[in-house]
Amino acid sequence: MKILVMGLPGSGKTYLTQRLVPLLDAAWYNADQVRKMANDWDFSDEGRKRQSMRMKAFADFEKLHGRYVVCDFVCPTKETRENFDADLVIWMDTIKEGRYEDTNKLFQNPDRVDFHITEWNDHNHDVVAKEILKNV
Repeated sequence: MKILVMGLPGSGKTYLTQRLVPLLDAAWYNADQVRKMANDWDFSDEGRKRQSMRMKAFADFEKLHGRYVVCDFVCPTKETRENFDADLVIWMDTIKEGRYEDTNKLFQNPDRVDFHITEWNDHNHDVVAKEILKNV
């Protein structure tokens, strides 16, 4: 199962993912780490599309091998979310503006979410993990 944890920079994507991954025994790909490995810090439209396809490739590999995989990245547009093609979407909707104005301007709220997180807390990851595992 491919799980996307998306939201503006600073919304708590990595915070949630760090706690969720062990509960699901999942592989984890963090956007900053993937960009670092690729040495690709291009945040143009093309760079963002390329990153969504890169994240998809890693996630598809893990899914093909029967693993849960959680990818946390901004995934700011409908196109980047369609490229990634998540089985399950967790939207960290905890802030209205991130620290990067260009990302704030192009960010589109998702049409489809499975978990809509509107506040940080110490139990979101438990609730989400239990629901995911219950439905498998």
